[in-house]
Amino acid sequence: MNKAIPKPYVIIGVALLTWALWLAYFGFADAIAHIAEYWRITLTMIFGSIIAGATSIGGGAVAFPVFTKVLQITPYDSKIFSLAIQSVGMGAAALTIYFTRTVVDWKVISLASFGGVFGIALGMGVIAPLLPPDVIKMSFSLMLASFATTLWFINKHERDCHNEMPHWHHKEKAVILFAGFLGGMMSGLVGNGIDIFVFAALVLLFRMDEKTATLTSVVLMGINAFVGFMLQLFLFQDFPPQVQAYWLAAIPVVVIGAPLGAMLCTRLPRLVIANLLIALIVIELTSSLLLIPLRPAVIYASVIMLVIFSLLNYGMYRIRHYDPNFAR
Repeated sequence: MNKAIPKPYVIIGVALLTWALWLAYFGFADAIAHIAEYWRITLTMIFGSIIAGATSIGGGAVAFPVFTKVLQITPYDSKIFSLAIQSVGMGAAALTIYFTRTVVDWKVISLASFGGVFGIALGMGVIAPLLPPDVIKMSFSLMLASFATTLWFINKHERDCHNEMPHWHHKEKAVILFAGFLGGMMSGLVGNGIDIFVFAALVLLFRMDEKTATLTSVVLMGINAFVGFMLQLFLFQDFPPQVQAYWLAAIPVVVIGAPLGAMLCTRLPRLVIANLLIALIVIELTSSLLLIPLRPAVIYASVIMLVIFSLLNYGMYRIRHYDPNFAR
């Protein structure tokens, strides 16, 4: 294997290349004017990109309330923006992880990405037009809440973890493929999801270390976001000018923020990463409850999703086959 490149060199190199392309598109004066006009987007994505790189939930916990309440951006435009900006920010984080030889599980990334391609195409092209955005968003928030609750239970006591998949046979491959497919489908509906779905399977079922699972999910989300963005551009041919303006205002900061978040993740203890993720999910759920009107359809769909995913997460938690301390 080639020698790892020092982290600062990779982050600075990727950022300089991106900034050069960004400035070539605008010109210096217009670039500064664009940032000045959309400074709220830029500021929001400084924090959102760091969170996206450091956790498996993406930057939605920060971006959603700002986009919805302050900037009045529609859920549809928010989804397009999320895929577009993550293709840059998470892509930069993925390059940083790759060139610095940071530990991730590449076989999980490969198989989950394959499932994610089909999932995101199905979510964007078939399911999204059928479901109201408020139903999708609240259902996703309660799915996250069920996962956070299970993650808290599994970490109530000290436990040993794997740094990679403990086994890699047909059953494990099928689970990862299915998690990638479901997560990709959710990414096609709300702009992210494959990262948290695969993270849940890795941590709850396969007892993987949260740090390795997070960094694996960051690379995975970068790939899935790029696929979704390409589908949006070339298949659906829908990238509204206003969303393009937001995207261009955020590019200079996410290309630094997401890689820094990923490198921060390598320095944090496993339990700190888990508790940070739980806290962000609480914030995400709270913002959804405050901002989304709880009409009957939203309540019914959300409760159904909460029950289904609570049972699924609890089922994974109860399986001891992959627990390092389980005597077979």
